[in-house]
Amino acid sequence: MTGSSLSGAGGKPTAPSPTGDSAPQKVEKAKLTMYESSPATGGRKLDAEIGTIEFQFNPKELTIAKKAKWESKSTNGAKAAPPPEFKGPEPGQLSLEMFFDATAKHDGSVVEAVDKLFSCCTPTDKTHANNKPMPPLVVFQWGAIKSFPAYVTQVSAKYTLFTPEGTPIRALCTVTLQEMPQQKGKQNPTSGSIAARSIHRVVTGDTLASIAYREYGDPTLWRPLAHFNRVDDPARLPLGSVLMLPSASELLDPVT
Repeated sequence: MTGSSLSGAGGKPTAPSPTGDSAPQKVEKAKLTMYESSPATGGRKLDAEIGTIEFQFNPKELTIAKKAKWESKSTNGAKAAPPPEFKGPEPGQLSLEMFFDATAKHDGSVVEAVDKLFSCCTPTDKTHANNKPMPPLVVFQWGAIKSFPAYVTQVSAKYTLFTPEGTPIRALCTVTLQEMPQQKGKQNPTSGSIAARSIHRVVTGDTLASIAYREYGDPTLWRPLAHFNRVDDPARLPLGSVLMLPSASELLDPVT
């Protein structure tokens, strides 16, 4: 009686292909693509691609979190709590681990790979030269998964193996990314219609800066918001007055 077995590298069994062959499947590597961020839009727009950080080993797991902000306001004498008011989505977050190993290389080191990750937390040369320093935006991609454009909020590197000379040759990095909301274009590029607008009724404690931060994530947009609504005195917003809240793209580049 004779028999045969299919095995891959190291004697490990491999799944047969639909045709019955034992050809190995192509492994697609995960990567972080780095983009120049546009200071003119507060980093809300991706500019030219400036580099790629490839995973030496694909991640074991990913954590993607998205939260919505709700606010409940109690009312004196009410028998039941009022329904919460939706205040909008909060930026998404993505966390992952990257493992680097240079033990198989002669005079290998993981310092360069780790330093490239750290560079995601520092301003790019282009934005620094323009006196508007901003770090690059990054997009994680692996197969069918493509993350939102994000900025890196934290990189933690743990070196776990060294040469006798003290060169790190193995490292485990934890990377945390936070979503950078992107500008939304017009509803219909062929018709030229502007994006849908929402409104905000001024309540006690409101300022143009707080409204701009809540709506666009950038308090410095209070000035174009005031100009858009033709506010004569930005320091005094009448209670109950209504402000138009256009999209960020319309606010920064109004249609004339």
